[in-house]
Amino acid sequence: MRKISLCALLHVLLLFINCYCEVVEDNCSMQLVESIPENLTFSPGSPTHLSTYNAWRYLIESARATIDIGSFYWTLRGTPANQDPTDCEGESIFRALMDVGSSEKVKVRIVQSEPSSEFPNNDTAALAASGAAQVRSLNLERLVGGGVLHTKFWIVDSKHFYIGSANFDWRSLTQVKEMGIMALDCSCLAGQLSKAFEMYWSVALPNATIPSAWPPAVDTQFNVHSPLCLQINETSSLATFGIDPPEFVARGWSSDLDVILHVIDSATTQINVAVMDYFPTTLYDDPNTYWPIIDDALRRAAFNRGVRVRLLASRWNHTFPDMFNYLRSLAALNGTTNENHAVHVEAGLFTVPSYTERQAKIPFGRVNHNKYMVTDNAAYVGTSNWSGDYFIDTGGVGLVVNQTGTASDDLIQEQLLAVFNRDWNSAFTTIL
Repeated sequence: MRKISLCALLHVLLLFINCYCEVVEDNCSMQLVESIPENLTFSPGSPTHLSTYNAWRYLIESARATIDIGSFYWTLRGTPANQDPTDCEGESIFRALMDVGSSEKVKVRIVQSEPSSEFPNNDTAALAASGAAQVRSLNLERLVGGGVLHTKFWIVDSKHFYIGSANFDWRSLTQVKEMGIMALDCSCLAGQLSKAFEMYWSVALPNATIPSAWPPAVDTQFNVHSPLCLQINETSSLATFGIDPPEFVARGWSSDLDVILHVIDSATTQINVAVMDYFPTTLYDDPNTYWPIIDDALRRAAFNRGVRVRLLASRWNHTFPDMFNYLRSLAALNGTTNENHAVHVEAGLFTVPSYTERQAKIPFGRVNHNKYMVTDNAAYVGTSNWSGDYFIDTGGVGLVVNQTGTASDDLIQEQLLAVFNRDWNSAFTTIL
């Protein structure tokens, strides 16, 4: 008789306890999607994945009825003051959206953060003016007292979606390092993400207010304590979304912060984080305040449970210098001991070099913009940087996937771990 490991048995029990949706998506597929900046080359044999550009093109070409997009800002097209030979992929996505939206066969809706001089809306204004898209702007400053809509996702025909770090910016396709997930034929998960879109859409009007209670249409039964049970890449999986800020946490939802904390607290052997900014404070308040919620969770995992923690932040032209101090403070735990185990905490900085003068002059380019975490039992991909502002008054979503029931290199978390190890061990990373 074949023996079943305790880990596998616990996973099966978890599936039965936590799954409240019949597994109907036998063909649900999910894959990692990356943007690798021009000329950034890893060693031979390093993992590679579908490009963000090709994923977005595929979603547009797959659309038969609807495309719903949640976004921060739009600069897919180059401008006379900001042009580059590599902006052609952004131009291509813009033209494809214009074409599909103008066909009258596909309804395109876009919700974006309130435009400003720093983050204009020229692209979406053109799409709206041509009739290719309905566009609404969400003013979180007015609604919740601060922040922006920082989310980045696509939902196509209520069954396909993309979520990740890539903004609707040509640089996010060719000059910025991004990580995301594209899912196909995942109607249950896409349905939950659609509820996030509908919340944004409903209050992205001049006189709208946050309701005292969100309508039942945006409620969900899926959260970190009762995730959706489904087949992803022919593997039994658990998955759900989280949403922030707190005012958007409708009935049944987990906040994005709670999803992150749950993933950290559930890790048993390792936690690997890749995020552009890491601060146990707020960044954009006046004055800023101390906000150690995630930092404390990482320290507890390392010190109390002996979990190996690695955190990879980004160094570029716009890095806040104080981040180095916070990373060193976290890494200072490394090598200490607690009873029967050593404490392993490391922090590193990933730098995207500029190989030409042209690349060096690209504003807000050449940066590792990733926002993900992978542990021994879960993969998390989000849209927020890790400082207090992003969870207090900024709009963001995050997806967590757990596939621990099967040992396979095809699992999303194994693929994401391979990407993290590729970056961590590359010549572009400096360990503090």
